[in-house]
Amino acid sequence: MSGPPRRPSGRTTEIEGLLRQHAPQVLGALVRRYGHFDSAEDAVQEALLAAAGQWPESGVPENPRGWLIKVASRRLTDVLRSEEARRLREERAAALTPRDAFTAPPPGAARAPSEDDTLTLLFLCCHPDLTPPARIALTLRAVGGLTTAEIARAHLMPEATMAQRISRAKQKVKGASFGRPENWEERLPTVLHVLYLIFNEGYTATSGTALQRAELAGEAIRLTRTTHQLLPGSHEVTGLLALMLLTDARRAARTGPHGELVPLGEQDRTLWDKAAIEEGVALVTGALTQRGPGPYQGPGPYQLRAAIAAVHDEAASPDDTDWQEILGLYDILVGLVPGPVERLNRAVAVAMVHGPQAGLAALAPLEAELATGHRLDAVRAHLLERAGDTEAARAAYESAADKTLSLPEQHYLRTRAARLRP
Repeated sequence: MSGPPRRPSGRTTEIEGLLRQHAPQVLGALVRRYGHFDSAEDAVQEALLAAAGQWPESGVPENPRGWLIKVASRRLTDVLRSEEARRLREERAAALTPRDAFTAPPPGAARAPSEDDTLTLLFLCCHPDLTPPARIALTLRAVGGLTTAEIARAHLMPEATMAQRISRAKQKVKGASFGRPENWEERLPTVLHVLYLIFNEGYTATSGTALQRAELAGEAIRLTRTTHQLLPGSHEVTGLLALMLLTDARRAARTGPHGELVPLGEQDRTLWDKAAIEEGVALVTGALTQRGPGPYQGPGPYQLRAAIAAVHDEAASPDDTDWQEILGLYDILVGLVPGPVERLNRAVAVAMVHGPQAGLAALAPLEAELATGHRLDAVRAHLLERAGDTEAARAAYESAADKTLSLPEQHYLRTRAARLRP
């Protein structure tokens, strides 16, 4: 039988995972050879769509990355051929780029971590000139391999609006050189922040009818795991991966049978993902005990957040939670990152250790910084309820419900308020 051997067709989800795995390497190969990030990214998306349409029927090629590079290169070459300076650009790129960067490595031959295009693309997509929403959208498209329609659905946004956002982002990074920036250590926190924002939006959607968007949270974990494999010596990357795993481990218990929110203290802990908890605990334990190069003298913010999540996950019941240890970790975290969200979470720990009145006192300085969001009112309502001030607690619950755009959170807060009516 002639032709390269083909593996049997798998399920669509398996092919989608394979395409997302190879997308950044394919884009990296094209950008290294031709430049033109925006045009190269469009060509890669066309190649991904072609593969998604052909592979389920014809089977996955033996070298899927090579197949994608070949198809995407054809599409990109067609676009560049119409430009007057095409030949000059290609000759210049060919003279400056190593020949082995033009081709996909054979199956089983992985590049060295320092040469991996996934990490390079992450840094490029987190360019400082881009806004946080643009960084997120471009990361999901270029590195995650998601289509514009998928990203738009995940953000509850019209596809045309998301397309414009991605197009503007690509234009801004169009002239950026393809390579890990010299100041990559300075840009790494931005990369991690983007991954953290993607995860948070997936774990607790800021708007809409669903509490969670599992596809976004899963994509954030996948990209962070890839980053961890490429930068195993970065303890903050390890901490972020551990934090995501330990948090996402509770996902199955966070919603009831009708999609309603179930708070941490009322969750069925037998539904928690024990394997994810074990992996997360092992990761954060290793990161905390084996210090290495980094901007912090001690544990960094993501390691501390992961350690707090580990204390919650290792408690057999809410009453077994070591709130004293959690408060100590928050004290260190607030010293590093004195943001309002960190101080809000610390106030909850203060209330659990020293009582609701102490927690309410810790909330007072946050009034101006968190006035527009619903989190402050929601926490205040819980603490007022614990303190026995049911009328003030009911008003705070109602205020929080009015401010959130998440329907499950809104329903939960109004239900709590209704329980306190005389």
